[in-house]
Parts: sequence; C-alpha cells; structure tokens
Amino acid sequence: MQPNIQAFFDPVTGTVSYVVFDRSGGRCAIIDPVLDYDPKSGRTKHHSADVLIKFVHSKKLTTDWILETHAHADHLSSAHYLKQELGGKTAIGSRIPDVQQVFKKLFNMGADFQPDGSQFDHLFDDGDSFEVGELKGKVIFVPGHTPADLAYQFDDAIFISDTMFMPDIGTARADFPGGDARQLYRSIRRLLNNYPPETRLFMCHDYPPGDRPVQWESTVADQCANNIHVHDGISEDEFVAIRTTRDATLDVPVLILPSVQVNVRAGQMPPAEDNGTVYLKIPINVL
Repeated sequence: MQPNIQAFFDPVTGTVSYVVFDRSGGRCAIIDPVLDYDPKSGRTKHHSADVLIKFVHSKKLTTDWILETHAHADHLSSAHYLKQELGGKTAIGSRIPDVQQVFKKLFNMGADFQPDGSQFDHLFDDGDSFEVGELKGKVIFVPGHTPADLAYQFDDAIFISDTMFMPDIGTARADFPGGDARQLYRSIRRLLNNYPPETRLFMCHDYPPGDRPVQWESTVADQCANNIHVHDGISEDEFVAIRTTRDATLDVPVLILPSVQVNVRAGQMPPAEDNGTVYLKIPINVL
C-alpha cells in the first residue's frame, strides 16, 4: 500500500520532516522532526513541531512512531516534545551506541548517561519491519555519513537519511566522527542498485543552488543518471576522492555542538543542574 506523505521544510536548517500516514486507518509516523533553536540566545521554540502537531490533528491521525534517521548534527530533534504531545514510540538505528560513545566522551556526559540507546523506545536492526496502521515499514541500514544512519521504506517510497541529496547537490559529507566515504558509497549503491528505477527517494535536506526552488523528492533513475557525486559510472575510488576533497572545504555545521547533545538523548535536554537551569556544553579547541 502506498503511503500518504506530507513534507515540512525548515528553511533555517534546510531539514525536511515528514508525516507518513495510511489511507484508512488513521495512523502515522513522523520522520526527523525539528526543534527550533536560536544559537545566539540559547532559546528553544516549538513552532516547527507545532506545525506537525496541527497537521496530525487536522487529519485525525494517531501517532505510532517518531522516527529518526540518525543523530543529526544540523538541527535539534523535537522527538521528545512530540512524544509528550502526540504519543508514539521514538526509534533510531541499533548502532546509535557507537555515536553516543563518541559524544559522551567529547561532552564528558558523566555516569548518568548510558551510551546504550536506552534513551529511545526502540532500536531498529537492518531489515527489521514494523507497521504504521495498514502500512508496512522496512529498515535499511545506510551508514557512511555516520555509523548509525538508516533509511525507512514504505512501499515505493524510501526516506534515505543523509546519504544523497537532490542530484544537483550530490551526497552527504562523511567526515563526522565514525563517518566513512567508502561506506557511504556502498550504502548509496545499495539503494541505487537494488530498487526499481521508479522508486521514490525522499531527502532529509535540501540546499538549493541559485534560484532553484526547494525540492525533496527524487527517484532511483534520476539519481543514477544525474547525481553530481555518485551517478552511474562513478567508481568507489572516484567517489572517495570527490567526497574527501569536498569535505576538506566544509565548515563545521553551525548547530553540531548543541544538536548532538540533544539528539543522542532522543530529543531530551541534558538534566538540569543544581540551580534548576539546563546547560549545553561547548568544548573549547577540540573540534
């Protein structure tokens, strides 16, 4: 059964969040929701999440899942807030402990933070299946951008995490801790080689060049023919050279330090300190 899909684009972070819902059962999953965060003031808002909530209510949907494709470095997740407001189970890939261990050390998170994925309600393994009402979901591991990226498939639609972007943008960076350009290439080819040309691919981000309007849907055929980094005919070694050269020119993402501290906690903030205030840490001269 083909899913209904409603996309929500956040222009501040370039993130696309999705509500995926069935046609008659009134059940939905939310993918990669955004928590609004002002790095200048340290204040959070729920505008982006509230737009999702309003849509879910307007369709009279029940939320089964709040799905993360990975622990994002470019936006904070509103998964915890959405769970409080809508219910549903938070989920991410079973390799998230690999990421948590790295950032527990970087931020000196302390003994109370366990890098075992227990902050999420469910951890998916490669090939796992799950249900959203009448929809059948499937989990596809696509590491490379991080060691824990995964994609979610519903019928002919795959939400591909930070693997590829629209063809004129190319592919995701692979220089984060645990990232690997060769692994990213193999994950991308897993998607492009094993699914029909008409399979719809939904991006996690768009950073449109020039005057192109924002877009977030492509196909296997379009990516094979036109992706500037990984179209058919690009070998693994060629891709690694392209990706490595490109990554060396990229700045550290603006929100990587606050976002990762929240996202490895399934969208929850760190515990308040003894004065009642929540703090996010900034390691100095480390990155």
